[in-house]
Amino acid sequence: MEYATRRRITAVEEPSPFIAASLRNSNDTEVFVRQFWHEDIMLYESFFIAMLDSNNTAIAYAKISQGAINHTAVDPRIICKLVVDHLAVGVVLCHNHPSGNLKPSEADCRLTQKVATCLQYFDVKVIDHLIITNDQAFSFANDERYRCYLKPQQGE
Repeated sequence: MEYATRRRITAVEEPSPFIAASLRNSNDTEVFVRQFWHEDIMLYESFFIAMLDSNNTAIAYAKISQGAINHTAVDPRIICKLVVDHLAVGVVLCHNHPSGNLKPSEADCRLTQKVATCLQYFDVKVIDHLIITNDQAFSFANDERYRCYLKPQQGE
């Protein structure tokens, strides 16, 4: 019987002193996460996470997925693994909308709450979920209608 060999995930990068940042608010976070995208921000959706220490300083970030022009698949198990591996206490979710539409979709809201629910078992909080376009950003944490999705689902 053959067994699969373990592979180290290499998509995680620890910020260098030049890009490490204290993410005190959504503006700081937007500046930090924009470095992940280049001209591809208007081509296809990509999903990243920024992992934070107890001072809300980014200790690492990772590209979780890259998809098509209007969606990308995100597996919360991968997020949990990376967050635990880095002993993060907080995480910021971020993805782009190539269409330029900043409004979160129902799938965006469900995913945000699902990740928050999964991470609660590791005492890790989802601090924010940013949706960015070429020149704007939307923060779940800054909008009272969407802030509830950053919290774990009740009864889980």
